[in-house]
Amino acid sequence: MSIQPVRNIVIVGGGTAGWMTAAALSKLLNPSYQIRLVESDEIGIIGVGEATIPHIKAFNTAIGIDEDEFLRRTQGTFKLGIEFVNWGGLGDRYIHGFGKVGQELDGLSFHHYWLRMREAGLAGELDKYSINTLAPLHAKYMRARTDMPGSPLADIANAFHFDAGLYARYLRTLAEERGVRRTEGKIVQVLQREPDGFISAVVMAGGERIEGDFFIDCSGIRGLLIEQTLQAGYEDWRHWLPCDRAIAVPCESVQPLLPMTRSTAHTAGWQWRIPLQHRIGNGHVYSSQFMGEDEATAILMGQLDGKALADPRHIRFVTGRRKSFWSHNCVAVGLSSGFLEPLESTSIHLIQTAISRMIVFFPHAGFDAVDIAEYNKQTQAEYEYIRDFLILHYKATERDDSEFWNYCRTMAIPPRLQRKIDLYRSNGRLFREDNELFAELSWLQVMQGQRVQPRGRHPFADLLPESQVKAFVDDVERVVSKCVAVMPTHAEFIAANCKA
Repeated sequence: MSIQPVRNIVIVGGGTAGWMTAAALSKLLNPSYQIRLVESDEIGIIGVGEATIPHIKAFNTAIGIDEDEFLRRTQGTFKLGIEFVNWGGLGDRYIHGFGKVGQELDGLSFHHYWLRMREAGLAGELDKYSINTLAPLHAKYMRARTDMPGSPLADIANAFHFDAGLYARYLRTLAEERGVRRTEGKIVQVLQREPDGFISAVVMAGGERIEGDFFIDCSGIRGLLIEQTLQAGYEDWRHWLPCDRAIAVPCESVQPLLPMTRSTAHTAGWQWRIPLQHRIGNGHVYSSQFMGEDEATAILMGQLDGKALADPRHIRFVTGRRKSFWSHNCVAVGLSSGFLEPLESTSIHLIQTAISRMIVFFPHAGFDAVDIAEYNKQTQAEYEYIRDFLILHYKATERDDSEFWNYCRTMAIPPRLQRKIDLYRSNGRLFREDNELFAELSWLQVMQGQRVQPRGRHPFADLLPESQVKAFVDDVERVVSKCVAVMPTHAEFIAANCKA
């Protein structure tokens, strides 16, 4: 094995994945490393990854981005969670919010006391007990008050909505300032060396040969390097996540400006709503097995809040993952590594974690097989944990109004997911495994919101008198409500801090 450094890095593909990778590596590496990004303006990008989860804040900070400047440059807004409509049953609504729900008491999670009061008819919906779920219902937002420990105002946890195209453009500016060289054009050939099959160069339509030591595939769903060249293979998850089409269209903004994404379930899929400063991003994710394109388009266009600003774009995908995310001297980042529908806004997060993991396992020129195997193992686990959380949304439903929902409700699911559902259904028990992305409170909000009702609760929740538990739960609701009342509106906060 050679321990010579990898000096020439070639990123194939731009978009969010390519420019996030370029911005991160150019921030970290010194000028002795050459980073070149190849992209073609002729090849469109999906570009619907406009909603995020809070981890994006750490990435932006690490590469030196000021939050207000970032929001101005990307027409961004704030996000406190996702509202799910019609998922557990027609007419149902709940919010999967970021951050805390309630407060612990005597070392026991709040939700066990809430379950006790709920059973007695003495507690409201779960979203009343978290500032991250109550505030968006009132179109309120402010940054967390870290100077107020113990207050719900210190518990505000946010992510962002933004224009993915503008974000990529902003990152490109940063990366090029740090020495990344961009090449415009279409790749017509990928060259591999003998006898090990490592990629040695890509050949452009104009004849230029771009050589590299380490190749990062950000070419999107087609996977130009990882799949078309190295044939990494693909694991199809459509039997669990049957949606395989999406239609995207922007529309005019409306008021109030809500600090949350909305996901509305339809008869064969769901519709996203992502409010930005200058428009609303919309899309309909559906299963072609259960609905035709014309019907899916009509549903989307009939559910817009304002006038459409463009023609709808149609996207095909296969939910699943590459069997190898890193093969030879090539690692896939973004949609080239797999596709998980944006139901929980994980697309950009998976780019971020791929970059972070790549940095942890950054190779020598010898590309140690043990490192590559561990990278693949960790990435596979991450995809599968997120996959299971997404499957929960489809499985945990009482809807029986269409063939699609009948299929989802009755389908067999992965054993690990079934065990999680069974544990919650028995006594409201929730456990996070192997540092999986979605922690206990995420599982709580989705399961409770989609009618997975526990038969019991932790016995310690019954140790205190009912009057004391009721006073505790009521106090949480009262304090959260008072805090939301003093917050500015989302639109006011943006106008004062980061208006584009």
